Amino acid sequence: MNVQSVKSKNNWTGEKSVIQAENYICPDFAKREAENLWKKVWQMACREEEIPKVGDYYTYDIVDQSIIVIRTAADEVKAFHNVCPHRGRTLTEGCGHAARLFCKYHGWNWKIDGTDPKVIDRHEWAPEDLTDDSLNLSPVKVGRWSGWIYINMDPDSISLEEHLAPAKAFLDPFDIGGMNYHWRKSTILDCNWKVALEAFNEGYHVQTTHSQMLRYMDDWTQSYAHGRHAHFGYWEAMPMGSRSARLTGGEPTEDLRPGIRDYMEDMAATLNAGSSVQTVHAARRVMQEVPPGSAHMDVLMKFGQFIYEHALSLGLKWPDITPQQMQEAGIDWHLFPNQIMLMGPTGLLGYRARPYGNNPDKCVFDVYSLQRYADGKAPTVEQEWSQEHGNKDFWGLILTQDFANVAEIQKGMKSIGFKGARPNPKQEVAVLNFHRALNGFLEDGYASE
Repeated sequence: MNVQSVKSKNNWTGEKSVIQAENYICPDFAKREAENLWKKVWQMACREEEIPKVGDYYTYDIVDQSIIVIRTAADEVKAFHNVCPHRGRTLTEGCGHAARLFCKYHGWNWKIDGTDPKVIDRHEWAPEDLTDDSLNLSPVKVGRWSGWIYINMDPDSISLEEHLAPAKAFLDPFDIGGMNYHWRKSTILDCNWKVALEAFNEGYHVQTTHSQMLRYMDDWTQSYAHGRHAHFGYWEAMPMGSRSARLTGGEPTEDLRPGIRDYMEDMAATLNAGSSVQTVHAARRVMQEVPPGSAHMDVLMKFGQFIYEHALSLGLKWPDITPQQMQEAGIDWHLFPNQIMLMGPTGLLGYRARPYGNNPDKCVFDVYSLQRYADGKAPTVEQEWSQEHGNKDFWGLILTQDFANVAEIQKGMKSIGFKGARPNPKQEVAVLNFHRALNGFLEDGYASE
């Protein structure tokens, strides 16, 4: 699907879809996002496993809004605006467990479903001034998909199902809901949330930012829009394990086996996330058991077979997915507005970027790895934080390379010499489509399809 050039105030100029710098650096633009995007769009708040027991809650903060996401029954989750209706104090922070939701200012409290308000010295008010209905916590729409919990502050919004379409159809076969946290890390970056997000929804930067990867992969990607969402993949590139055409002048790699092994070992060592952790074993088997000189397709099919066999040997449930479905899904999805995932049958690498309050020059950035585990073997994973963006031991080489760009991008966009971003019309369609959908919310209150 091609993205059409769009022109409207504050977003696009010219015939080639130039994205104005103001979209990333202007406080007024951030205020428009706060009112017309974040208060009206479906957004991922947390994973189901973060609130496993009845009474467990997660506090989701976005700009100046705070939402309580709480498990009210074994298979029921609700959300409320995180505010006491008495004097406005927040009720929760972070994650925790509550028998009742309690205000630490004056002691007002509620059942975990937001009802049955208990007011200290309630008799001092006239009964008509404090009815239970007026004191119940204000609800927020909740949706659940693939292990994630989403919230939407707009009571008149479309359903989560509608919002996720058509991306959901590509992603459902991966059974992401059957995965659990492997690790999760967060930080504050010195850039706009969109700058951080766009560092991970295109593969065009690999040839420079991650140039070490060219020795075992052809980096040329294609990107396509799907409604509000977009994805990219390597559909026209040389097969996995090939040296990049940038290094070979277009000459094909004869033996894919060493490249596949090096790719998986390097990703496991420098990123430790997604499917690569569980595919190293299969890549090494390819080197040992597949004869040199085997046809590319034979090598790739054996690699897939060995991944499957290794997963079964670990007691993992393999998703009901076909090779065609994996091919069509590509490798990277941007779910509007701020969720990115690189998924495979055995794992997923995910990113989320959020504004840091009302400051357009900072963002909260979350990155996490999901893996498949045998029943009862999923670990308890705590969220880790670090502001040392060059720490390879904590972040891994790949992420430190990405982090090295974002603050410099934010700085550069303030230059009077910068005339606006010009995304690649084939490899960075996800960036173009992101701003088209964002424009729909800011101009119209919704994303036009």
